[in-house]
Amino acid sequence: MSSKLNKNQLEKYSRQIILKNIGILGQKKISNSKVLIVGIGGLGCPVAEFLTRSGIGVIGIVDHDLVSLSNIHRQSLYDEKDLDKSKVKVAQKKLKKINSKTKVKTYNFKLDRKNFIKIIKNYDYIVDGTDNFETKFLINDICIKYKKILVTGAISKFDGHIFSFNFKNKKNPCLRCFYQEETIADDVLNCEYEGILGTVAGIIGTMQANEILKNILNIGKNLNGLILIIDLLNINFRKVKLNKRKKCICN
Repeated sequence: MSSKLNKNQLEKYSRQIILKNIGILGQKKISNSKVLIVGIGGLGCPVAEFLTRSGIGVIGIVDHDLVSLSNIHRQSLYDEKDLDKSKVKVAQKKLKKINSKTKVKTYNFKLDRKNFIKIIKNYDYIVDGTDNFETKFLINDICIKYKKILVTGAISKFDGHIFSFNFKNKKNPCLRCFYQEETIADDVLNCEYEGILGTVAGIIGTMQANEILKNILNIGKNLNGLILIIDLLNINFRKVKLNKRKKCICN
């Protein structure tokens, strides 16, 4: 990415650049950032879309699923013409139409420890948009090892949780400090049985993108050490302090 913004970029991002917390220097930070999104579904779609619109330099997307009919009500990058196609390939095509300058790398595989370690070194920020805690804990653990900034989202019914972890600071807690049992935790996320309102996914995913941009720009208050719990049925927002467990792997 060039250190100087051209005329087209200045016009494209003018509404961001005019913000005193961003400016041209902030836009350059956005344009030079690399973000990996794991899971390009209800959460990952709005994350990818709004980060692409913001001008992120490189976005990686990891998912091995195909688009199904039940996805479309909440996964905003897909439509009925995309059924049975690779999610990452469809998303890449849509994102390139939004911003041809953002480089979109696709990883059409199920995330595991080996392939995650292979790609994580290429990214500054990680977004967890997955829907099971086996994968969430894997992402959490590898991000701790490589000292990454991780923004995690979880959704069910009308509710959402957002976590932001800066693992460059060893004093910060991690996802395991909150959810200690994978089998219990997965009951929280099961959209197939519990259901999910499509707008909830869009709102939580967009807020995850917002947290990533704040971290890139180092502005505002962050959620490190906190959980943002959102009840969109009753319009209740609350932040809860997340305490670090003594015997957790993040110590």
